[in-house]
Amino acid sequence: MSTGQYRDPQPDPERPSGTSSSSSSSSTSSSTSSSANRPGRPTGPPRGSGWADGGTMFAGVLMLVNGLLAVFQGIMGIAKDQVFVATPRYVFRFDLTSWGWIHLALGVLIALVGVGVLSGAGWARWTGVALTGLSLIAQFVFVPYYPLWSLVVIAIDVFIIWALVNYREEPGYRR
Repeated sequence: MSTGQYRDPQPDPERPSGTSSSSSSSSTSSSTSSSANRPGRPTGPPRGSGWADGGTMFAGVLMLVNGLLAVFQGIMGIAKDQVFVATPRYVFRFDLTSWGWIHLALGVLIALVGVGVLSGAGWARWTGVALTGLSLIAQFVFVPYYPLWSLVVIAIDVFIIWALVNYREEPGYRR
């Protein structure tokens, strides 16, 4: 089996029953084999692969951490909004106490959905994509108040969205 390919768990109807799609003769298999390029066949990593599962689990942990940090950021904005420096001529200028409540609510929701992602709930992945997208937008609008932190959180949010969207569950598989 060459790098970039995986063994198909379902038998190939075009092959005799005694042969396997992963067995090869003296030539090495290439990614352009006829069974790998048939319509309807996955071209990415296998379903339920360690990479997809690991990325989704890591996204769940990042959602928990990101949510808790957003809660702390919200508390800072509510209790002491003098912690943040505001630029006077920014288009999306809001009261920092309002931003504190927005970050607090969003952080709590993201952390709760992160727990759902870690438990394997299907609804949590798509809810996580939506809430993380809102977090990304909120951090973009919050850039003038806390620039470096906002950019770090935006990068983390992009990874979370990628990991949650890329996850493909094995049919009939339940955690």
